[in-house]
Amino acid sequence: MAGEKVHLTKEKETLLITVYGKALESRLPNSLLKDHFADEAVRRIDYDFSRLKVDDNLGVSLAIRAKTLDDWTSAFLAKNPNAVVLHLGCGLDTRIFRIDPPSGVDWFDVDYPEVIELRRKLYPPRDHYRLIASSVTEPGWLDEVPRDRPAMVVAEGLTPYLTADEGPRLFSRLVSHLASGELVCDAYSDLGLKFVRLSPSFRATGAEIHWAINDPRALEQAAPGLRLVEETMAYKPEHAARVSWFAGLIFRLWSHIPALRRVGRLLRFRF
Repeated sequence: MAGEKVHLTKEKETLLITVYGKALESRLPNSLLKDHFADEAVRRIDYDFSRLKVDDNLGVSLAIRAKTLDDWTSAFLAKNPNAVVLHLGCGLDTRIFRIDPPSGVDWFDVDYPEVIELRRKLYPPRDHYRLIASSVTEPGWLDEVPRDRPAMVVAEGLTPYLTADEGPRLFSRLVSHLASGELVCDAYSDLGLKFVRLSPSFRATGAEIHWAINDPRALEQAAPGLRLVEETMAYKPEHAARVSWFAGLIFRLWSHIPALRRVGRLLRFRF
């Protein structure tokens, strides 16, 4: 089978970091994600992944983040088996296949047209699963989403790529359109964005990031109806055993230094 060629640049190219990292983690004997769809996709893509400088430490870190968001999503769907799921800036993430939601759930993956086109080539269709080819900041795509059912909104690896105006505006639009539900995302402080910009993997793409979320509660004012119910570090001391000794040392240090605890966090809001 011929490989699927990709022609993604800058911000769009960073999705290859994520899917490749999750594929690497899924090859480990103690994998958290067991993301066989991501592994198969990476094997089918015609691209020199070595240029992204993704190692096992980054793969495990991405898997830890994804697993928390998976667990939050699964818990919501267990209570709301007729829910709508919006996966914003989905990239090549295979969350729908990892979670395998019940048949009453309608799932929407949203990303740029060229990303959605690649997804169609790599992943199989399934019932109650729709792909929306649009930038998440364009308001029109929400018209395709039911507004009378509980909704789970997942935004993994998205917020830094929005501007400080676009992010709150998007969240406010979601809260206004949807009846009720939860929104989960990762967020980075100003210091966190500096660390991301220094990452060899990120620098290889030439992408730019903008939006720092230093105080998650500020989003409650920016998007009325949104209420923060959970905030956790992206990487905790107990994750140290899953990475190299040096990366594990960094995880432990972060848990003791307030400024570093806020570098990267996972947030869960209710609306």
